[in-house]
Amino acid sequence: MRPPLRIAILECDTPPDDIIAKLGRYRDVFTNLLHAAADALGQPDLISSKQGLELSYYEVVTAQEYPDIDNIDAILMTGSRHDSFDDSPWILKLVEFTKKVLEQDRVRIIGVCFGHQIIGRAAGVKVGRSDGGWEISVLPVELTKKGKELFKQDKLSLHQMHQDIVFECPEGAENLGASPRCLVQGMYKKGKYISVQGHPEFNETIVSILVEMRQEQGVFPDELARDALDRVGNHHDGVAVASAFLRFLLED
Repeated sequence: MRPPLRIAILECDTPPDDIIAKLGRYRDVFTNLLHAAADALGQPDLISSKQGLELSYYEVVTAQEYPDIDNIDAILMTGSRHDSFDDSPWILKLVEFTKKVLEQDRVRIIGVCFGHQIIGRAAGVKVGRSDGGWEISVLPVELTKKGKELFKQDKLSLHQMHQDIVFECPEGAENLGASPRCLVQGMYKKGKYISVQGHPEFNETIVSILVEMRQEQGVFPDELARDALDRVGNHHDGVAVASAFLRFLLED
């Protein structure tokens, strides 16, 4: 593809009020990430935070808004607190839309966490709860050969916030990495999609708020929350992952 890259961001959740007050909605967080990634590519004449990206936004949970795929080049599906394997009407609609995009050969898909799982479900593989339990805060991902090639580094650290996983790569896709509790940390199919189970868009503020909130709600035991908060400020490679997303869109 040649810029401008017309990316439709499908918002699959609304963040807590404390996050909205500090950083905005997930559309805002992803906009900032993609702008940083565009600058990190080091090709300002081609693409940067100032030119080459045309972002649009669609709320798919309540409003169930979707783009006309004739008017975009890619969709980016965000994370969500909801279960990707649930059969709520809005999730089934999202899966069907994703299948429609997978069936054609021009518009490409980027999936993050829940979005990664929706790609897996739409492509016909099992998604569900991990027997290993939660992965939260900054954790290492062991990259495959393809993962090292796409992310342009040998090691990867990403914020995580999930207990659901894709159990195997769809036919024709390549696994990008693994962790002890999640053997499919990312997927790639040339010209079709790229995804990660982690959250390149998250930062210390977002994860701290989510962990503390879920600790108060009793979702995270105190020990798990303390361990996560001890790692929340560690280096993470979110911009490197988002740069790989943009390189994927720029591929012939």
